[in-house]
Amino acid sequence: MSGDGIPGMRARSPEMFFKHGEDAPMCRINPRVDFAFKKLFGSEENKDLLISLINSMVSERDRVADLELKNPYSLAAYKEGKLSILDVKARDARGRWFNVEMQIGEDRNFDKRAIYYWSKLVTEQLAEGMMYKELKKTISINVSNFDLTPSRDDYHSVYRIINTKTLVDDDLHNMFELHYLELLKFRKDFHEIATALDRWTAFLSMAHRLDRDDLPPSLREDELVRKAVVAVDRMFDEEERQIYEIRMQTFADAESRIGSAFDHGKEIGREEERRELARKLLDVLDDDTVASKTGLSVEEVAGLRESGDEGR
Repeated sequence: MSGDGIPGMRARSPEMFFKHGEDAPMCRINPRVDFAFKKLFGSEENKDLLISLINSMVSERDRVADLELKNPYSLAAYKEGKLSILDVKARDARGRWFNVEMQIGEDRNFDKRAIYYWSKLVTEQLAEGMMYKELKKTISINVSNFDLTPSRDDYHSVYRIINTKTLVDDDLHNMFELHYLELLKFRKDFHEIATALDRWTAFLSMAHRLDRDDLPPSLREDELVRKAVVAVDRMFDEEERQIYEIRMQTFADAESRIGSAFDHGKEIGREEERRELARKLLDVLDDDTVASKTGLSVEEVAGLRESGDEGR
Protein backbone atom coordinates (compact mmCIF):
# COMPACT_ATOMS: atom_id res chain seq x y z
CA MET A 1 0.00 0.00 0.00
CA SER A 2 1.09 3.52 -0.60
CA GLY A 3 0.22 4.96 2.80
CA ASP A 4 -0.84 8.57 3.20
CA GLY A 5 1.08 10.07 0.30
CA ILE A 6 -0.43 11.47 -2.87
CA PRO A 7 0.67 9.10 -5.65
CA GLY A 8 2.05 10.82 -8.68
CA MET A 9 1.40 14.40 -7.57
CA ARG A 10 4.34 16.80 -7.73
CA ALA A 11 5.52 18.57 -4.64
CA ARG A 12 4.39 21.91 -6.05
CA SER A 13 0.70 20.89 -5.99
CA PRO A 14 -1.21 23.74 -4.31
CA GLU A 15 -1.09 23.14 -0.56
CA MET A 16 -3.93 25.60 -0.13
CA PHE A 17 -6.36 22.81 -1.04
CA PHE A 18 -5.36 20.67 1.96
CA LYS A 19 -6.11 21.17 5.64
CA HIS A 20 -4.30 19.22 8.30
CA GLY A 21 -6.07 19.86 11.61
CA GLU A 22 -8.46 17.47 13.29
CA ASP A 23 -11.38 19.66 12.28
CA ALA A 24 -10.48 19.67 8.59
CA PRO A 25 -13.45 18.28 6.56
CA MET A 26 -11.32 15.79 4.65
CA CYS A 27 -12.26 12.37 3.34
CA ARG A 28 -11.37 9.65 5.83
CA ILE A 29 -11.81 6.74 3.43
CA ASN A 30 -9.26 5.87 0.76
CA PRO A 31 -11.18 4.83 -2.40
CA ARG A 32 -8.13 2.92 -3.64
CA VAL A 33 -8.81 0.22 -1.06
CA ASP A 34 -10.84 -2.31 -3.04
CA PHE A 35 -13.57 -2.65 -0.40
CA ALA A 36 -14.23 1.09 -0.56
CA PHE A 37 -13.90 1.18 -4.36
CA LYS A 38 -16.49 -1.59 -4.65
CA LYS A 39 -19.08 0.23 -2.56
CA LEU A 40 -18.41 3.61 -4.15
CA PHE A 41 -18.71 2.48 -7.78
CA GLY A 42 -20.68 -0.76 -7.33
CA SER A 43 -23.75 0.53 -5.48
CA GLU A 44 -27.09 1.34 -7.08
CA GLU A 45 -27.14 4.85 -5.61
CA ASN A 46 -23.80 5.61 -7.25
CA LYS A 47 -24.33 4.17 -10.72
CA ASP A 48 -23.94 7.67 -12.13
CA LEU A 49 -20.37 7.73 -10.77
CA LEU A 50 -19.57 4.41 -12.47
CA ILE A 51 -21.07 5.62 -15.75
CA SER A 52 -19.01 8.81 -15.59
CA LEU A 53 -15.81 6.88 -14.82
CA ILE A 54 -16.41 4.49 -17.74
CA ASN A 55 -17.32 7.29 -20.14
CA SER A 56 -14.14 9.17 -19.23
CA MET A 57 -12.10 6.30 -20.71
CA VAL A 58 -14.02 4.77 -23.59
CA SER A 59 -14.44 6.21 -27.07
CA GLU A 60 -17.42 8.37 -27.92
CA ARG A 61 -19.18 5.51 -29.72
CA ASP A 62 -18.90 3.29 -26.63
CA ARG A 63 -20.21 5.80 -24.10
CA VAL A 64 -22.87 4.53 -21.74
CA ALA A 65 -26.28 6.05 -20.94
CA ASP A 66 -27.37 3.57 -18.27
CA LEU A 67 -26.08 0.41 -16.61
CA GLU A 68 -27.39 -2.68 -14.86
CA LEU A 69 -25.07 -3.76 -12.05
CA LYS A 70 -24.53 -7.52 -12.21
CA ASN A 71 -22.73 -7.95 -8.87
CA PRO A 72 -23.77 -4.94 -6.77
CA TYR A 73 -22.11 -4.19 -3.45
CA SER A 74 -23.63 -6.12 -0.55
CA LEU A 75 -22.17 -6.21 2.95
CA ALA A 76 -23.94 -9.52 3.63
CA ALA A 77 -22.50 -11.09 0.47
CA TYR A 78 -19.03 -9.84 1.36
CA LYS A 79 -19.23 -11.29 4.88
CA GLU A 80 -20.36 -14.63 3.45
CA GLY A 81 -17.35 -14.70 1.15
CA LYS A 82 -19.38 -14.23 -2.02
CA LEU A 83 -17.50 -11.08 -2.99
CA SER A 84 -13.93 -12.34 -2.69
CA ILE A 85 -13.08 -10.51 -5.92
CA LEU A 86 -14.19 -6.92 -5.39
CA ASP A 87 -14.64 -5.99 -9.03
CA VAL A 88 -17.66 -4.25 -10.54
CA LYS A 89 -19.57 -5.97 -13.34
CA ALA A 90 -22.22 -4.16 -15.34
CA ARG A 91 -24.16 -4.37 -18.60
CA ASP A 92 -25.54 -1.44 -20.54
CA ALA A 93 -28.74 -1.08 -22.55
CA ARG A 94 -26.94 -2.09 -25.74
CA GLY A 95 -25.87 -5.39 -24.18
CA ARG A 96 -22.19 -4.50 -23.79
CA TRP A 97 -20.41 -5.76 -20.68
CA PHE A 98 -18.03 -3.84 -18.44
CA ASN A 99 -15.69 -5.03 -15.72
CA VAL A 100 -13.98 -2.47 -13.47
CA GLU A 101 -11.39 -3.51 -10.90
CA MET A 102 -9.10 -1.72 -8.46
CA GLN A 103 -5.76 -3.40 -7.69
CA ILE A 104 -4.03 -1.76 -4.75
CA GLY A 105 -1.27 -4.31 -4.10
CA GLU A 106 1.55 -4.79 -6.58
CA ASP A 107 0.98 -7.79 -8.84
CA ARG A 108 3.37 -8.41 -11.72
CA ASN A 109 0.86 -10.82 -13.27
CA PHE A 110 -1.94 -8.28 -13.23
CA ASP A 111 -1.92 -8.05 -17.04
CA LYS A 112 -2.52 -11.79 -17.36
CA ARG A 113 -5.25 -11.65 -14.72
CA ALA A 114 -6.92 -8.78 -16.58
CA ILE A 115 -7.13 -10.82 -19.77
CA TYR A 116 -8.38 -13.85 -17.85
CA TYR A 117 -11.20 -11.88 -16.20
CA TRP A 118 -12.07 -10.26 -19.53
CA SER A 119 -12.35 -13.71 -21.13
CA LYS A 120 -14.49 -14.99 -18.23
CA LEU A 121 -16.93 -12.14 -18.78
CA VAL A 122 -17.17 -13.10 -22.44
CA THR A 123 -17.79 -16.78 -21.77
CA GLU A 124 -20.36 -15.97 -19.09
CA GLN A 125 -22.48 -14.43 -21.83
CA LEU A 126 -22.82 -17.82 -23.51
CA ALA A 127 -25.98 -18.95 -21.85
CA GLU A 128 -27.30 -22.34 -22.94
CA GLY A 129 -28.42 -22.17 -26.53
CA MET A 130 -26.88 -18.73 -27.19
CA MET A 131 -25.11 -18.41 -30.52
CA TYR A 132 -21.67 -16.86 -30.92
CA LYS A 133 -23.10 -14.06 -33.02
CA GLU A 134 -25.02 -12.87 -29.96
CA LEU A 135 -21.85 -12.14 -27.97
CA LYS A 136 -21.49 -8.46 -27.13
CA LYS A 137 -18.47 -6.22 -26.80
CA THR A 138 -16.73 -6.57 -23.45
CA ILE A 139 -14.65 -3.75 -21.96
CA SER A 140 -12.35 -4.33 -19.01
CA ILE A 141 -11.08 -1.35 -16.97
CA ASN A 142 -8.22 -2.03 -14.58
CA VAL A 143 -7.08 0.59 -12.09
CA SER A 144 -3.70 -0.05 -10.47
CA ASN A 145 -1.98 1.63 -7.56
CA PHE A 146 1.44 0.52 -8.80
CA ASP A 147 3.56 0.96 -11.91
CA LEU A 148 2.39 -1.85 -14.15
CA THR A 149 4.30 -0.82 -17.29
CA PRO A 150 7.57 0.90 -16.27
CA SER A 151 8.56 1.53 -19.90
CA ARG A 152 5.47 3.69 -20.54
CA ASP A 153 4.71 7.18 -19.25
CA ASP A 154 1.01 7.46 -20.10
CA TYR A 155 -1.23 6.94 -17.11
CA HIS A 156 -4.06 5.60 -19.31
CA SER A 157 -3.51 2.95 -21.98
CA VAL A 158 -5.99 1.09 -24.19
CA TYR A 159 -5.49 -2.29 -25.84
CA ARG A 160 -7.54 -3.63 -28.73
CA ILE A 161 -7.06 -6.26 -31.43
CA ILE A 162 -5.71 -4.62 -34.58
CA ASN A 163 -4.56 -5.67 -38.01
CA THR A 164 -0.77 -5.54 -37.71
CA LYS A 165 -0.39 -4.60 -41.38
CA THR A 166 -2.87 -1.75 -41.47
CA LEU A 167 -2.59 -0.85 -37.76
CA VAL A 168 -6.35 -0.37 -37.76
CA ASP A 169 -8.71 -1.79 -35.15
CA ASP A 170 -11.53 -2.43 -37.61
CA ASP A 171 -14.83 -4.08 -36.73
CA LEU A 172 -13.65 -7.63 -37.38
CA HIS A 173 -12.54 -8.16 -33.76
CA ASN A 174 -14.14 -5.21 -32.01
CA MET A 175 -15.29 -7.23 -28.98
CA PHE A 176 -12.00 -6.85 -27.10
CA GLU A 177 -11.04 -3.72 -25.20
CA LEU A 178 -8.75 -3.52 -22.19
CA HIS A 179 -7.95 -0.34 -20.26
CA TYR A 180 -5.24 0.27 -17.68
CA LEU A 181 -5.35 3.32 -15.42
CA GLU A 182 -2.02 3.56 -13.57
CA LEU A 183 -2.45 6.05 -10.75
CA LEU A 184 1.25 6.42 -9.95
CA LYS A 185 1.85 7.85 -13.42
CA PHE A 186 -0.58 10.72 -12.98
CA ARG A 187 1.68 13.79 -12.87
CA LYS A 188 -0.67 16.70 -13.51
CA ASP A 189 -1.01 19.66 -11.20
CA PHE A 190 -4.48 20.96 -10.41
CA HIS A 191 -4.28 23.73 -12.99
CA GLU A 192 -3.34 21.17 -15.67
CA ILE A 193 -6.41 18.99 -15.09
CA ALA A 194 -8.59 19.35 -18.17
CA THR A 195 -10.55 16.16 -18.91
CA ALA A 196 -13.04 13.98 -17.07
CA LEU A 197 -10.40 11.24 -16.91
CA ASP A 198 -7.94 13.70 -15.35
CA ARG A 199 -10.52 14.53 -12.70
CA TRP A 200 -11.36 10.92 -11.86
CA THR A 201 -7.67 9.98 -11.71
CA ALA A 202 -6.96 12.92 -9.42
CA PHE A 203 -9.88 11.87 -7.23
CA LEU A 204 -8.74 8.25 -6.98
CA SER A 205 -5.17 9.34 -6.29
CA MET A 206 -5.91 11.70 -3.41
CA ALA A 207 -9.57 11.70 -2.37
CA HIS A 208 -8.63 10.88 1.21
CA ARG A 209 -6.60 14.10 1.36
CA LEU A 210 -8.99 16.54 -0.29
CA ASP A 211 -10.95 19.19 1.57
CA ARG A 212 -14.48 18.57 0.33
CA ASP A 213 -15.52 22.13 1.23
CA ASP A 214 -12.66 23.76 -0.66
CA LEU A 215 -11.93 21.71 -3.75
CA PRO A 216 -9.67 23.10 -6.47
CA PRO A 217 -11.68 24.63 -9.33
CA SER A 218 -10.63 21.87 -11.75
CA LEU A 219 -12.39 19.29 -9.55
CA ARG A 220 -15.17 21.47 -8.19
CA GLU A 221 -16.59 22.04 -11.68
CA ASP A 222 -17.42 18.33 -12.05
CA GLU A 223 -20.70 17.58 -10.27
CA LEU A 224 -20.12 13.83 -10.11
CA VAL A 225 -16.57 14.12 -8.79
CA ARG A 226 -17.93 16.44 -6.10
CA LYS A 227 -20.55 13.81 -5.29
CA ALA A 228 -17.85 11.15 -5.03
CA VAL A 229 -15.73 13.27 -2.68
CA VAL A 230 -18.70 13.66 -0.33
CA ALA A 231 -19.91 10.06 -0.73
CA VAL A 232 -16.57 8.45 0.03
CA ASP A 233 -16.55 10.11 3.44
CA ARG A 234 -20.11 9.13 4.38
CA MET A 235 -20.75 5.78 2.74
CA PHE A 236 -19.69 3.45 5.59
CA ASP A 237 -21.59 2.62 8.73
CA GLU A 238 -19.63 1.56 11.82
CA GLU A 239 -19.46 -2.11 10.85
CA GLU A 240 -18.31 -1.33 7.32
CA ARG A 241 -15.73 1.14 8.58
CA GLN A 242 -14.27 -1.55 10.84
CA ILE A 243 -14.06 -3.97 7.90
CA TYR A 244 -12.39 -1.26 5.84
CA GLU A 245 -9.83 -0.54 8.57
CA ILE A 246 -9.08 -4.24 9.00
CA ARG A 247 -8.70 -4.67 5.24
CA MET A 248 -6.36 -1.69 5.02
CA GLN A 249 -4.23 -3.04 7.85
CA THR A 250 -4.21 -6.53 6.41
CA PHE A 251 -3.01 -5.19 3.07
CA ALA A 252 -0.21 -3.34 4.83
CA ASP A 253 0.70 -6.45 6.83
CA ALA A 254 0.69 -8.61 3.70
CA GLU A 255 3.01 -6.24 1.87
CA SER A 256 5.26 -6.11 4.92
CA ARG A 257 5.45 -9.90 5.14
CA ILE A 258 6.27 -10.21 1.47
CA GLY A 259 8.85 -7.44 1.65
CA SER A 260 10.50 -8.91 4.74
CA ALA A 261 10.69 -12.33 3.17
CA PHE A 262 12.64 -11.01 0.22
CA ASP A 263 14.56 -8.16 1.89
CA HIS A 264 16.13 -10.57 4.36
CA GLY A 265 16.91 -13.10 1.70
CA LYS A 266 14.45 -15.64 3.01
CA GLU A 267 14.24 -18.62 0.68
CA ILE A 268 10.60 -19.28 -0.17
CA GLY A 269 11.47 -22.35 -2.14
CA ARG A 270 10.44 -24.90 0.44
CA GLU A 271 6.87 -26.06 0.15
CA GLU A 272 5.79 -25.40 3.73
CA GLU A 273 7.27 -21.88 3.76
CA ARG A 274 5.34 -21.03 0.61
CA ARG A 275 2.15 -22.48 2.02
CA GLU A 276 2.57 -20.54 5.26
CA LEU A 277 2.97 -17.26 3.39
CA ALA A 278 -0.05 -18.15 1.23
CA ARG A 279 -2.20 -18.75 4.32
CA LYS A 280 -1.40 -15.25 5.56
CA LEU A 281 -2.42 -13.66 2.24
CA LEU A 282 -5.73 -15.45 1.66
CA ASP A 283 -7.81 -12.87 3.49
CA VAL A 284 -6.80 -9.96 1.26
CA LEU A 285 -5.67 -11.35 -2.09
CA ASP A 286 -7.33 -13.52 -4.71
CA ASP A 287 -5.99 -16.95 -5.63
CA ASP A 288 -4.11 -15.80 -8.75
CA THR A 289 -2.29 -13.05 -6.85
CA VAL A 290 -1.43 -15.31 -3.90
CA ALA A 291 -0.02 -17.83 -6.38
CA SER A 292 2.12 -15.19 -8.07
CA LYS A 293 3.43 -13.93 -4.70
CA THR A 294 4.31 -17.36 -3.29
CA GLY A 295 5.21 -19.55 -6.24
CA LEU A 296 2.41 -22.00 -5.50
CA SER A 297 0.05 -23.05 -8.26
CA VAL A 298 -3.42 -21.52 -8.42
CA GLU A 299 -4.83 -24.98 -7.73
CA GLU A 300 -2.74 -25.31 -4.55
CA VAL A 301 -3.88 -21.89 -3.33
CA ALA A 302 -7.52 -22.75 -4.10
CA GLY A 303 -7.08 -25.95 -2.12
CA LEU A 304 -5.85 -23.98 0.90
CA ARG A 305 -8.83 -21.67 0.67
CA GLU A 306 -11.39 -24.45 0.25
CA SER A 307 -10.00 -26.44 3.14
CA GLY A 308 -10.21 -23.43 5.42
CA ASP A 309 -6.58 -23.97 6.33
CA GLU A 310 -5.77 -20.29 6.72
CA GLY A 311 -3.57 -20.53 9.76
CA ARG A 312 -5.85 -18.46 11.97
